[in-house]
Amino acid sequence: MLVVDLIRAKRSGQPVDPNDLRELVAAYTRDEVPDYQMSAFLMAVVFQGMRPEELAAWTDAMLHSGQVLDLSEIDGPKVDKHSTGGVGDKVSLILAPLAVAVGIKVPMISGRGLGHTGGTLDKLESIPGFDVSVSTAEFRRLVSENGAGLIGQTGEVAPADKRIYALRDVTATVECIPLIASSIMSKKLAEGIDALVLDVKVGNGAFMKNIEDARVLARTMIEIGARMKCPVTALLTDMSQPLGFEVGNANEVVESIATLKGEGPADLEDLTVDLVAEMMELAGLESDRAVADARLRAALRDGSALAHFGRMIEAQGGDPRVLDDPSLLPQAPHHVELVASADGFVTGFATTEIGQAGLELGAGRKKKEDDVDHAVGITFHKKRGDSVTRGEPLATIHYRDEAAMASCRARLESAIHLGDAAPSSVPLVLERVV
Repeated sequence: MLVVDLIRAKRSGQPVDPNDLRELVAAYTRDEVPDYQMSAFLMAVVFQGMRPEELAAWTDAMLHSGQVLDLSEIDGPKVDKHSTGGVGDKVSLILAPLAVAVGIKVPMISGRGLGHTGGTLDKLESIPGFDVSVSTAEFRRLVSENGAGLIGQTGEVAPADKRIYALRDVTATVECIPLIASSIMSKKLAEGIDALVLDVKVGNGAFMKNIEDARVLARTMIEIGARMKCPVTALLTDMSQPLGFEVGNANEVVESIATLKGEGPADLEDLTVDLVAEMMELAGLESDRAVADARLRAALRDGSALAHFGRMIEAQGGDPRVLDDPSLLPQAPHHVELVASADGFVTGFATTEIGQAGLELGAGRKKKEDDVDHAVGITFHKKRGDSVTRGEPLATIHYRDEAAMASCRARLESAIHLGDAAPSSVPLVLERVV
C-alpha cells in the first residue's frame, strides 16, 4: 500500500478499497504513516466524503485498532451518551451520575476539547486529583462498582481514533460528517455498551450549522450502530447560544455541581433530563416520558445524583470536597465585566466566536500539544431574549493574562448581539431521530 496513492485516489473522488483503508488506519496506529500524510488524507475526505462501504471499513478499523471491551458480566443495562460538541456543554458531568441514580451503568470514554468546543476530560481534570487515564481493567471495576467510569482514550481502546482526533483538531478537518461519525462510533462501540444516545448539536456554535446536515450525521451514526447491533437514538438540539451560563473548565464543573443539586440553569437541566430519559427507554427501564422526567428531577433534588457524582470523583482519585467547596477548584486570579452598551434585548450570540474567545484565554487548545488552563473562562449573565439596560453586565471574563483577556474581550463584544426587540424563541430539542 502506497499512502500517496490513497491520498490521490480520495482527492480525485475515486473509490478506495476498504482493505486499503483498514491498512491505512493500522499503519498509522503503528507509526508507519506520518502525521502529514494522514492529515492530507483527512483533508481529502473533507472534500470528497466516504462511500458507505468505505465508512464501514474505516470505522471498523478504528474500532479494532485496540481492545473492544466486553462488559457482559456486569449486571444492568450499559448505555452511554455522546454529544457532537458545543459551547458550555457540560452535560456529561451531570448525566452520568444521574443515569446511575436511576439504574443505568455508564461506561463513558470521552475526548478533550476539539476546535472551539470544550472537552469532558478537560473539565473533569479541573477537579484536583481526578484521573481520566486508567487501564481497561480499572475501567471495568469503576463501571461495576460505581455504576460509571469517565475516562479518556488509552492505548488499549480505540488508539487510532485518539491520534486522528487530536490531528483533526489542528488541521481544520473537524467539520466532516464521515470523520465525525466514525470517530464517535468507533470510540463508543469499543466501550462494550448495550445502547447509545446521541446529542447532535445544531446551530452557529455547532459543527452542524443546519438541521439537514445534523439529520444526515445522526442517521449515519444510527446506521453504523445498526451494523454493529447497537441500538442508537439521537436528539437534535439547539446550539445557537452557550448551554447554561458557564464556559471554561472549572467554571463548568461548578455549574454542573449546582445542577446536580437541583439549582442549575433550566436549559442545562432540561436537556440532561431529556437525554437520560432516552437512555432509560433504550435500557428498557421506562418508556413513559412523564414518569421518567419525574424520577430524574427527583434524583436531582433528593441528593442521590449528587452522591453518585461524589463517589465517582473519589473512585477516580479526585477530591469530593469540591461538591461543597468550589474554591478547591482552580481559580482565575483576575475578573473583568463586559457590560451592555445600550438598553434593549439580547437577540443572539455568535456562539463559535464565544468558543474561540475561550481559546484566547487558554481554556482550550490552539495546537494539540498546548496545555489547558482549567481556571479561566467566561460567565454569561444573560440568555437570548433577556432584556438588558445600558451598563448592565453581560458577561464576566475570568483570566490570568492581560493580553489574552483583551483578545477574548474583543471577540465577545462582537459575539453578543443586542437589539430593540426580543427574538422569537427556539426550542432546545429540535427533533428526535431514530
